[in-house]
Amino acid sequence: MTNELLQPQFIWIIVGFVLLLLEFAISGLITVFFGLGALVVGAACWWFDISFNVQLLLFSSTSIVLLILLRRSFKNLFEGRFQQAPSIAEDIDEFVGKKAVVTQEISPIAVGKVEFHGTYWRAEALETIAIGSPVEIVDKHNITLVVKPL
Repeated sequence: MTNELLQPQFIWIIVGFVLLLLEFAISGLITVFFGLGALVVGAACWWFDISFNVQLLLFSSTSIVLLILLRRSFKNLFEGRFQQAPSIAEDIDEFVGKKAVVTQEISPIAVGKVEFHGTYWRAEALETIAIGSPVEIVDKHNITLVVKPL
């Protein structure tokens, strides 16, 4: 049994799986391609009797070709695609100059609430504004809108 495990195909397959598992410890999406290259060599050794030099050549060429051809695809698959968050200027432009309606009285000393596009927002103003009054959004600080009466 021990002699069977020392055959080249088993060694390459074990090395391949170790490299694939190593990818979880070393994130960078590189060792996975060398692991796949080792598995390819293990499969080739299983079917063909090839010399050690040919095994090394097959391992290195397969690993590098897979790395070059598939890394970008694998990276998108495993890391996912993401959208860049809108810049602060784009975010403010979405609010400034738009109209809202006061749903909770706003005063210079107390934050109130407004309804804007069907969502209730915290709002502050430099003067007291009664419930139901239309307002214009003049600025935005985090999740609080700064408004003025119309």
